[in-house]
Amino acid sequence: MGSYFQALLFIILAVILLWFGYNLFWSLTGGKSRGKRRKTQKKSSGEGVPGAPRTCPVCSARLERGERVKSAAFPSMGGTDRLMHISGCVYCLEGERQRKCPVCGHALKPEEILIARMFDKPGRSHVHVIGCSRCRGPRSKR
Repeated sequence: MGSYFQALLFIILAVILLWFGYNLFWSLTGGKSRGKRRKTQKKSSGEGVPGAPRTCPVCSARLERGERVKSAAFPSMGGTDRLMHISGCVYCLEGERQRKCPVCGHALKPEEILIARMFDKPGRSHVHVIGCSRCRGPRSKR
């Protein structure tokens, strides 16, 4: 009977030590385990390099995995490129960042867009911004 209680005591102590060690390790990593970020945490947008991949062309915000730029691509008329209208990312559409045309440098209003050419490449698309609705707008306003 004594050895039974002794084995039970060792098991309880082992479980307590494992629980304590797990919680200690978890608090040292700040709740993150091996580079994984909690889905509830939203990383703030940093400044990206204009023209770099995963960067918003309107506000130059660095985009995280899963964040997209709102855009509309129109069908091609037999050519290699397609016309595209770019509205912006979640940061500049919500008003957190200043919207600016990378070609003419004017500040964009919320309803203004960027006009671009999209080239479909194997595996991904390549985009060239050619102006905004102000500098590349209708030809009659020029």
